[in-house]
Amino acid sequence: MVVIGGGTGLPVILNALKDKNAEITAIVTVSDDGGSSGSIRNFINVVPPGDIRNVLVSLSDISQEEKNVFQYRFDSSDSFFSGHAIGNLIIAALNEMHGNIFDAVQSLSKMMRVDGHVFPASNEPLTLNAEFVDGTTEVGETEITSKDKRIKRVWVTDTNSGAKPTAVLPVLAAIMQADAVVLGPGSLFTSILPNLMIPNLGEAVRKTSAEVIYICNIMTQRGETDHFSDAEHVQVINNHLGGHYINTALVNGAKIDMSKFHPEDYDAYLEPVRNDFAGLRKQDCRVITDDFIDQHSGLVFHDGKKVAREIINLALEAMSRRRMTDE
Repeated sequence: MVVIGGGTGLPVILNALKDKNAEITAIVTVSDDGGSSGSIRNFINVVPPGDIRNVLVSLSDISQEEKNVFQYRFDSSDSFFSGHAIGNLIIAALNEMHGNIFDAVQSLSKMMRVDGHVFPASNEPLTLNAEFVDGTTEVGETEITSKDKRIKRVWVTDTNSGAKPTAVLPVLAAIMQADAVVLGPGSLFTSILPNLMIPNLGEAVRKTSAEVIYICNIMTQRGETDHFSDAEHVQVINNHLGGHYINTALVNGAKIDMSKFHPEDYDAYLEPVRNDFAGLRKQDCRVITDDFIDQHSGLVFHDGKKVAREIINLALEAMSRRRMTDE
């Protein structure tokens, strides 16, 4: 199966699928321009490594101590390396050694004994562009989300040339051969759609016979999905793809215990995503709802085991349909 996205939610799902012995290909966003990733990108013109780093760790079979070293972020008192994660620096170094990010990540995957495949969505750094509902436009993920305006559409361009980007052939082959293509969880406009807006990658998602599954976010996100329902999340993806291409949506139906909620840890989030089952069905989207919440220490995550179980079942159904068609 193929999982497409970025951000902190993706490793949770990948970890759970790995425990199910699924054959996984993770296709990772390369348009982030913030934090350590953005800083490295600005200095040495490399694809942002942060999401790639986290995905590599989630699928790696190296020891926990080795993972901790790879994930270590230098303290702010270390002025030269302040805020940088060691893994980001290693990815940047391998990118220079190999001359491209795709080969760099494949090399590092072998070193880290990754169980599956990790593919950057593009071999070149991408710039995210957005048009807001009021007709204005903005460039760059950080600038777009800071405007606090409703986004109408997004697209990506090659950061160096300004041209339309492309995904490499292994990315396209993985999507076409998959039994399930999973979108999310992650920021709708800045982690999921940047991948789908790579023209040949989006076309592969439209054409694949795999079950296309969307894992809807639990919380709305400030500057991106303010007050969105689950149906509005799906509608935005379908609008960008140009049709009803989401086959199944996994949506949380359980109430969040707000007494355990720490606002200071979630200043970017607003409220639980509203359920709109009628709106989902109007988009020809099957709905699977459950208590998909894993809430601990005041943080809200998806319950990876429950989500992985549903994904596996959907993938098996798609595999059976494929075999019947082939016969």
